[in-house]
Amino acid sequence: MVTFNLSGYNPDIFILVGIPGLEQFHIWIGIPFCVIYLIAVVGNSVLLYLIIMERSLHEPMFFFLSLLASTDLILSTAGVPKTLSIFWFGAREITFSGCLTQMFFLHYSFVLDSAILLAMAFDRYVAICSPLRYSTILTPQAIIKIIVGICFRSFCIILPDVFLLKRLPFCQTRTIPHTYCEHIGVARLSCADISINIWYGFAVPIMTVISDVVLIAVSYTLILHAVFRLPSHDARQKALGTCGSHVCVILMFYTPAFFSILAHRFGHNVPRTFHIMFANLYIVIPPALNPIVYGVKTKQIRDKIIILFSPKGTQ
Repeated sequence: MVTFNLSGYNPDIFILVGIPGLEQFHIWIGIPFCVIYLIAVVGNSVLLYLIIMERSLHEPMFFFLSLLASTDLILSTAGVPKTLSIFWFGAREITFSGCLTQMFFLHYSFVLDSAILLAMAFDRYVAICSPLRYSTILTPQAIIKIIVGICFRSFCIILPDVFLLKRLPFCQTRTIPHTYCEHIGVARLSCADISINIWYGFAVPIMTVISDVVLIAVSYTLILHAVFRLPSHDARQKALGTCGSHVCVILMFYTPAFFSILAHRFGHNVPRTFHIMFANLYIVIPPALNPIVYGVKTKQIRDKIIILFSPKGTQ
């Protein structure tokens, strides 16, 4: 049996290739990525500013929305700046510790996003199905417990990925055919058995996200059942309107996520270039669209944005 000196095989650096096969177009590909990333940063920053500064937005739904905006900033910032440095400056090197840090924050923000959407679904369930008990159920203390709980859960799910990679020896190629570090992609460079990495890296986060999806579906089933029992058409429209933006964000988050998972699992004939391009779009487009969706479909936020950017708002 061969025994590896694991600490001696941890590499100093990895090389991120970018998008294999499209290296000659990296400069041009970086332009739309940069524009979308700036939209994500500005949009989520404005959303956070409004929620913090406007007392009328100090409600449970908007506290969860501020956490979603913060997590979206982490998700996009963990990947896009490094991607742009590869595209525009050829800065392909990344340290082993830097790679682990980037991987942790990308995966952590993804799992946390899913948990936040579940918390927001619970908020809508209480608001529509038990409106008279809303303020007694979702107290400030309860909201803090929910936020701490979902952050801690996401941390505990993703942290083992770091140690599962640190234990591996990397004695072969250190070139990663991607624009950023992700768990399984890095593990496949190892010259040791990575069965545990594959099982944990796929099964645990995916099962966690699937359980979130199931609970969200149950919440909205109960919400729809309560809405269609309302006596008036206007009441039903108003109740459904409060859920519209959340449903849009849910679809934008989970649809490409499950498409990517299925493509990796069953799409063996799908070119690697498509996988990598799609993975890069996924970490930047939902964070850019989420504040736009909430800004357009949520009246309280829409009104505050109009006041913020109108001439009267600067007086």
